Amino acid sequence: MYVIIVGGGNVGTYLTHRLIESGHEALLLEKDPAQLVKLENILDRAVALGDGCEAQVQKETGFERADVVAAVTGEDEDNLIVCQMAMRTWGVERTVARVNDPRHVTLFTELGVSGVVSATNILYNLVEQEISLGAVIPLAALRRGNIEVVEATLTSRSPSVGKRIKELTLPPKSNVVWVLRGEEGHLVDGETVLQTGDLVVALVPTEHEALLRDVL
Repeated sequence: MYVIIVGGGNVGTYLTHRLIESGHEALLLEKDPAQLVKLENILDRAVALGDGCEAQVQKETGFERADVVAAVTGEDEDNLIVCQMAMRTWGVERTVARVNDPRHVTLFTELGVSGVVSATNILYNLVEQEISLGAVIPLAALRRGNIEVVEATLTSRSPSVGKRIKELTLPPKSNVVWVLRGEEGHLVDGETVLQTGDLVVALVPTEHEALLRDVL
């Protein structure tokens, strides 16, 4: 899968690094030459200099063959322009945008952006749900299928600690897909044993989130 990320801040850098680690082809676009030098030290050749809002830059970096374009700059206007051009000019089917002002979420969604991520709304939801240590935190609701991507940090009291994934009584249509242990992330299988301190990422139908909380 070829993914183009526009915006070389912390979010874009981390996203690019993770995609490459997962075996995907990824390219990070950054328009600031000074920032590009820093990024090259981290990501080597997976970065390019250019304004992601410009058609010529998009052509040169292969927007026409991109499977996903993610616009994660600090400017909502730029992120929307990138996504609109990716869809309308280059036929990109999947676009993801970072929205800095939560009032813009509806606009982005109505204009066809596939995935709209508002950090402000996520933080608000965490406060509203009174998240405590070890609780399950919804990261994103998938637009199709009513599935949530959630994460949980396991404590010494978590019932899943010491168990293999296949030993967990997971809710219907749910699956643990990834574990961050220390500084290393791992795709899991049925034999993976969960440990205290693990950050677990799982897919779960929205209606079964409470059941997943009980299991983890």
